[in-house]
Amino acid sequence: MSAITGTVKSGIHSILPRLSPSKIKRKHLRKYSWLPDVFRIKGSIIARIIGPVLTVTLFAVLVAYSSHRGYTVVWTNSIVPLLSVVVGLILVFRNGTSYERYWEGRKAFAAVTTLTRNLSRQVWVCVNLPPADQPAFGKTPTTPLTLSQLRRKKVDCLHLVLSFAFATKHYLRGEDGIDYPDYAGILPKSFLRREDIAYGARGTASPSQLFSYLRDSSADLTTYKSRDNSVPRSGTQTPDTLSLRPDATKRVRAKRSKTRISADAGTPLLAEHRAVDFASYEDASMPLPLIIAHELTRIIYGFRRDGLLETIGPAGMNGMTGMIQGLVDQLGAMERVANTPIPPSYGIHLKQCVTLYLFALPLTLVNEMGWAIVPIVTVVAFTFMGIEGIAEEIEMPFGTDERDLPLERYCNDLKEEVFYIIDRLPEGGANMHGYDDGEGDD
Repeated sequence: MSAITGTVKSGIHSILPRLSPSKIKRKHLRKYSWLPDVFRIKGSIIARIIGPVLTVTLFAVLVAYSSHRGYTVVWTNSIVPLLSVVVGLILVFRNGTSYERYWEGRKAFAAVTTLTRNLSRQVWVCVNLPPADQPAFGKTPTTPLTLSQLRRKKVDCLHLVLSFAFATKHYLRGEDGIDYPDYAGILPKSFLRREDIAYGARGTASPSQLFSYLRDSSADLTTYKSRDNSVPRSGTQTPDTLSLRPDATKRVRAKRSKTRISADAGTPLLAEHRAVDFASYEDASMPLPLIIAHELTRIIYGFRRDGLLETIGPAGMNGMTGMIQGLVDQLGAMERVANTPIPPSYGIHLKQCVTLYLFALPLTLVNEMGWAIVPIVTVVAFTFMGIEGIAEEIEMPFGTDERDLPLERYCNDLKEEVFYIIDRLPEGGANMHGYDDGEGDD
């Protein structure tokens, strides 16, 4: 018994060093602290509001000095309580609305992260070659793909799933095109070739010319440069007849297009005829995340068509397409935050009320407190203006400021996870599933 106990203890001690706290790094968490944060300047709101606070402080000094010299600068004390209620309500609404937008953006991107993980795992495990020994009456299609070719397709699919998160980040920030360092090694080359021609073309090429160019198997696209059209390519079309736009995405705008109505059209809804100038469809564009979602749907459909999803069947395919739909839904949720800013009237009115309150405060307290109003007004101004400044910083969470959501870190974490799946985790494997013989189908 003692020998068994010793063996168990030695095994536990051999495992414990690998689980020691020194090996677990939680760099994004830290111990609770109070005094270090009290004296922190970096990361605080002080740099943003120091100017307005000093302005109110100088006004308080001027009021105290005037009262000290015998001038009457006293207001009735009934003004401050009335303004306090209004300022407090507006500050609560402003701060709550801004943080709700911040939290909604975080939830939406977290949903993108979860859907990316689930879809990557499903594709990596559930997409397999059909069984080689399927019976003649089976409905499983045959495919000429080899294991290495299937793995390449699955790797491209996982890269495309990962690219959706990166494309969403750039799209929400209004960053057009695909010439960004974080796209390197993520966007599949096959998708880049299709994106440069099919989704970025406009100008003199008609849609029929464009599709005929796509069908030309002799087109050499390996030397194409997305920002420089000086490199020629072979094929039926030439750069003279097919001009490519360098950007594939569109900035986040309140409206994608704006119709122009003639001045004599009268009221738009009541007029009999409206002269509306619509943009040509050849000049239209689509956000890159939606293009990626379109390609992912085509890939999943191709897997099902080639009999690579027989393990999970139609329900599994519907689940994968549902995940892609979920990615697009979350993109729409983040678009709603990015395209619907808080009306400027709220911010303007809040600043006006806070300013009126802070300038009225020293005039009502100077008769009783004298020079003591200077630090008191400074503290009150720092508190109120700090709340408004924080609300203004976090109301648009997808930017590149220090207080915005760390989208780079979220995307890089996803990249590390997906690459780990590709490099280290086993696939479903070949011939690990049966065939669909139609049993149980209605």
